[in-house]
Amino acid sequence: MTLLSDRTADIRALLGRHPGAAWAAGDPEGAHTETLPPRLPGTADLPATADLPATADLPATVDLPATADLPATVDLPDAPARADAAGAPDAPGGVFDVDGLTAVLALWPVVGSLVDEGALHLHTPLSAYGEPAPAGLTAHHLLTRPDGAPALTALAETLGGRPLAELAATRVWRPLGMTGTGRAHGALRAPLADLVRFLCHVSAPADPPAPAGPTRSWIAESLRIRTGELTPARGLLWQPAPHGVWAHPAPEPGGPAVWVCPRRLRWALLLPGAPAPAGLRGAFREAVFAPAPVPPPLTAAPRP
Repeated sequence: MTLLSDRTADIRALLGRHPGAAWAAGDPEGAHTETLPPRLPGTADLPATADLPATADLPATVDLPATADLPATVDLPDAPARADAAGAPDAPGGVFDVDGLTAVLALWPVVGSLVDEGALHLHTPLSAYGEPAPAGLTAHHLLTRPDGAPALTALAETLGGRPLAELAATRVWRPLGMTGTGRAHGALRAPLADLVRFLCHVSAPADPPAPAGPTRSWIAESLRIRTGELTPARGLLWQPAPHGVWAHPAPEPGGPAVWVCPRRLRWALLLPGAPAPAGLRGAFREAVFAPAPVPPPLTAAPRP
């Protein structure tokens, strides 16, 4: 039984009280996306759903001519003023405010690309790169701290020579086919299809030499405990969760979050549409990743 058949009803029941929420989940057998429209007086809350088979037309890579003059950033259509709610759709085309996920959608893969090319060594003090920092502070320290993103962004921009959004567009988003992802109105925005592409890649990265997104080695290094016996345990901008899952939640309470389970090749994302109540992200994670209950064994009827 697939994720779509045995989990969707429970997830809908959980999120049905949160108009404007959007979610997606998938594994090798397929993917499902769903957006709940904002509640309007006199209208029913009918979800907009999309079932994506495992062979959905979501290109893993985009072939770019070597001589093409391509912009460094992705220009999104003009949209109304930024929505206040984290993860809320703010354009008719279904583009979502995912600014709270900038660290995982842009910073984490860009840092990985700098590590892979040898421009950055995680355990080298930041002072060696000309960055003002306390003595001994390294990129590894920043990647395992919840407050390390600003300094890490400055480091990535110094080493990459461009703003983070431009680095992500050329190194991550465009190669993965995330053509709708970019900064607009001062925030990062993306359609659900682009987020699905990203998480499909993270949960099951393509084998080399495909030059698309985070490499298999960077993902493996990130999705393991990097803090020893310290608590809370951390990976590299990811944190462990139950059921073999790794999570990256937005820093604001009740904001969006993404999850991957490398062992089961399953992934999920939640865009609450409004600040979610405490416990919603955990309940959604359980609905997607918790093992299905094992039915009790059948027992033979007693003989008369």
